[in-house]
Amino acid sequence: MNAMTLSPIFGWPVGGALAAVMAVAAVVGVVRHARGAAGDETATACVRRTLVCLLAAVMALCPSVVSSTTSRAVNATDVVVAVDVTGSMAVADATYGADQGITRLEAARKAVDDLTELYGDASFAALRFGASGTLDVPLTPDAPAIRSWASTLAPEATSVSAGSSLDAPLDQLVTTLKDIRDQHPDDAVVLYVITDGEQTSAKARRSFSTLRGYLDDAFTVGVGSVEGGNIPKIADGVSGETGTDGQEWVTDPDTGEPGVSKMDETNLKEIADEMSGTYLKTSATQTLATGRSAKASDRWKVTETTKERTRMTPVVWPFAMAMLALLAWEAGAWIALSRRLI
Repeated sequence: MNAMTLSPIFGWPVGGALAAVMAVAAVVGVVRHARGAAGDETATACVRRTLVCLLAAVMALCPSVVSSTTSRAVNATDVVVAVDVTGSMAVADATYGADQGITRLEAARKAVDDLTELYGDASFAALRFGASGTLDVPLTPDAPAIRSWASTLAPEATSVSAGSSLDAPLDQLVTTLKDIRDQHPDDAVVLYVITDGEQTSAKARRSFSTLRGYLDDAFTVGVGSVEGGNIPKIADGVSGETGTDGQEWVTDPDTGEPGVSKMDETNLKEIADEMSGTYLKTSATQTLATGRSAKASDRWKVTETTKERTRMTPVVWPFAMAMLALLAWEAGAWIALSRRLI
């Protein structure tokens, strides 16, 4: 059964004061009538005016019905994927779930495919970063669109490469994650940064700690090997896959020999720590479909929670109708009295 309570619209200080004033007015009216100080006021008029004051006092206190409601909240997961497309991602020293050597970018593509499977009910946003970060796919529940995006990724052309800078996606990530958090405040937001961790830019790397406030979980995913491999020259519009005869390599200006790029696990671990996240290594035996990432996806699956809320519904209209009737009666009595006095 629903209970009744008092809930003044203007709060207890103001509502209580108004109610007290009207109650005092009702008492004063009765006392004046009893002492004959109200002139020719009739007993009926006194009762009518007293009731108007009392009804006004009750309305100021706003009687309300208390009822309980149950609401269901669906907490979804939003996965943001950032993939490195610098020239070093064309190095063919990676493995992913098999012994066959593939390019680092191909390993990244396979990792993205696994993520869309692991987070089956999630929404995804995808960005690539090289010389700068670019949001290619805004947040969408369309997992096939993310797989299609990953399949088209190609390493930057050597002509536009200015050295690997791991903080290149940072500005775009801040903007993207803030927008997601603002639009979906109840969602769990998970970030995956897929890269070889190589930093060749002379400029100091900025910290990823600025992303913490927007994230529920974060991972850096290492692709490639610590032994490294030669970096192929990539012409504009060319996919950069290696293995063809006559392959040209990027030359190390210090030695004049083909440059060697190595996966840097130290950088990957440091970035993960800055985001309060986890570093994941991929290899012939380790993929995102196994290990910590798979466990994390179970943790952030879509959940539904039930919450009990108390709602108060004002019940003022019966008192307002009664007051309106009394005021109409008062107005009629006043008009009748005025005509008799003319």
